[in-house]
Amino acid sequence: MEQNKTASLSYREGFKDGLPIALGYLSVSFTFGITAVGMGLSPLTAILISMTNLTSAGQVAGIGIIAAGGGYIEMALAQLIINMRYALMSLSLSQKLEAKYNLRDRIITAFGITDEVFAVASGKSRDVSARYMYGLITLPYIFWAAGTAVGALLGGILPDFIKSALGIAIYGMFIAIVIPPAKKSRGILGVAVVAALLSCLLYYVPIFGFISSGISIIICTVIAAALGALLFPQDIKEDGENE
Repeated sequence: MEQNKTASLSYREGFKDGLPIALGYLSVSFTFGITAVGMGLSPLTAILISMTNLTSAGQVAGIGIIAAGGGYIEMALAQLIINMRYALMSLSLSQKLEAKYNLRDRIITAFGITDEVFAVASGKSRDVSARYMYGLITLPYIFWAAGTAVGALLGGILPDFIKSALGIAIYGMFIAIVIPPAKKSRGILGVAVVAALLSCLLYYVPIFGFISSGISIIICTVIAAALGALLFPQDIKEDGENE
């Protein structure tokens, strides 16, 4: 009885911690729904994408590849490059999981690991339980799918000027994510600038017209990251912190 009460309290704590994340996801996923339908996907397809994925950058890149008629290999490689960070986050977070966190719970909660979920869970001063992680993931997942559904279904009745404005909101979110750390780190700023310049080069220079959007993402990401690692290496202290 006591164990069930503790589990319930842990779930409610995670549920409460997930509310701010969910509110942020609602607006972003609403924009994703509009963008997906605007690219020719059906509302049902857009909703299913958000119900089976939880990655804003990956989904935006994915619908671009779909709209351009890209192949499965192109899609797989693009998603691998874009979402590889989630594997690193999961490995890091695994060090904070309580001892009785079993394999089934690891597999299920791994689906809900996002940048924000990782930040909240890893910021806890104690080890986190499976119940806490389930609570933390619940609202963000529901709001992500619900926001996509509302955007996909209502996008067709909104005025064009509103849809155009909302269509760039998700890209504004990506910019907002990059700017704060770029102000503090020359390395991050350099990587962002190189990636942006490469993207413009591949898009606007006619000689590169044969390169699809998915392959372009892969090229820009790999080259920018490689140059960042080469030109701005991070020194690691003995305690594992970056200098």
